[in-house]
Amino acid sequence: MMPASQAATTSLGNEVINWIQQRLYVPEGRWIGTPVRLADWQKREIIRIYDNPRRRTRRAILSFARKNGKTALAAMLLLVHLCGPTSVVNSQLYSTAQSRDQAALLFALAAKMARMSPTIKDILIIKDGLKQIVCPERGTMYRALSAEASTAYGLSPVFVVHDELGQVRGPRSELYEAVETATGAQEAPLSIIISTQAPGDGDLLSILIDDALAGHDPATVIALYTVPKDDDTLDIFARDTIAMANPALGNFLNPAEVLAMADDARRMPAREAAYRNLILNQRVEAVSPFVTPSQWKACDAPTADMTGREVFGGLDLSEIADLTALELIGRDDSGVWDVASTFWLPGDNLYDKANRDRAPYDLWMRQGDLICPPGPVVSYEYVARYLFDEVFARYRVGKLAFDKWNFSQLKPWLLQAGFSEQVIKDKFVEFRQGWQSMSPAIRELETLILTKKIRHGGNPVLTSCMMNAVVARDPAGNRKLDKKKSTGRIDGAVALVMAVGVAPLRKPVIDIEALIG
Repeated sequence: MMPASQAATTSLGNEVINWIQQRLYVPEGRWIGTPVRLADWQKREIIRIYDNPRRRTRRAILSFARKNGKTALAAMLLLVHLCGPTSVVNSQLYSTAQSRDQAALLFALAAKMARMSPTIKDILIIKDGLKQIVCPERGTMYRALSAEASTAYGLSPVFVVHDELGQVRGPRSELYEAVETATGAQEAPLSIIISTQAPGDGDLLSILIDDALAGHDPATVIALYTVPKDDDTLDIFARDTIAMANPALGNFLNPAEVLAMADDARRMPAREAAYRNLILNQRVEAVSPFVTPSQWKACDAPTADMTGREVFGGLDLSEIADLTALELIGRDDSGVWDVASTFWLPGDNLYDKANRDRAPYDLWMRQGDLICPPGPVVSYEYVARYLFDEVFARYRVGKLAFDKWNFSQLKPWLLQAGFSEQVIKDKFVEFRQGWQSMSPAIRELETLILTKKIRHGGNPVLTSCMMNAVVARDPAGNRKLDKKKSTGRIDGAVALVMAVGVAPLRKPVIDIEALIG
């Protein structure tokens, strides 16, 4: 075993490469039992991590398509830090994965490599039942963790591999946060994220990738192998294009198999989304989103104050213990509709709700984008009082759409808040969330977005709802937002569709002859 020091005549990156190729053997596949020979692109990424010219690397992100040896490379680096030139005496190492099966894969590869190596097999103790490998000589210990098990706090890792972090939906992972915040006691911790891209811009891995690409932190390095989504000159089914996201193509990744997958996606459009995500390493949802991130972002100009203006609204009451959404829209003189968003969520157990829904509710509350009244529920009395004091007192409300499911419970509180029966009858409009009502409203909202006739101001809660929203179709081609297929809360999107559904989007046609006659 090499000492944990850097030789004066070589870089640490080259020392890591040499150690892997001198001590490790291919654990499975057609070259099983032969010494590891790293590909040029693998060497390049190792050099990028360990010989960072700007600052010692704290986080490295390697993202490429599936079947390019991500897990095997992660296993090699684990062993380097467990008993190789980068090992730290008496240190803890971990790998994380979203499922037990994925965690077991990385551990199994590391264990196979350790057992096959004549130079390190006798200095390591492998505990299969615990998914743990120990090096008594260095006092180091590696263990595989999964998100399906209860998160282990009290760790102090010096090295972590986050395997397939792209499987995390939403901006948060309790396991990721627990492990990353546990590195604070270490002098030079290193985390390596190795994964195919997540489907959405709001997912944790996408947020980390975008921040890394922006170059804010010199201690973060990134290698993103992907096919650009917006380059129409590329044939996404051609081998040269596929190679952009698959650095192992033609090496240990069989081109014939990958090209067969491309042919399947070409013939069957239903498979294209998965092909783009898994083979081209693009951020693509496998389902049909209502609106794309770029389309929505194009309408995020600041909204105007609509005080005194006629507005139309949608109120999605949801359940009193979950997210409640109110969307108001009002048209300015140029024909552009401004959006005012209000969201409520009970304040009790807010962090638990954030973990459950994978949404940063606590951050949105601090930013003022989410109202979290204390208690376990958002009472209908509270909502009714808000509508009376803050909405109807401030705006000229034309119509306010509601889903009748919970409205019978809200109406008594509306009366108590000060609304008359006549106002409720005139202003509150039942809006069913079925095909017949939702389809034309979705079409109108889609038109507003595509023509940039709507301004939403970038409200993060509404944006999250819109990015989560998935459209379902019936045999006749009618559309509605499908909560079951959506990836998270869509209450704000539903409320906005309802508001659009009751608003007079088209100016009335003037009958000139009637006016003259």
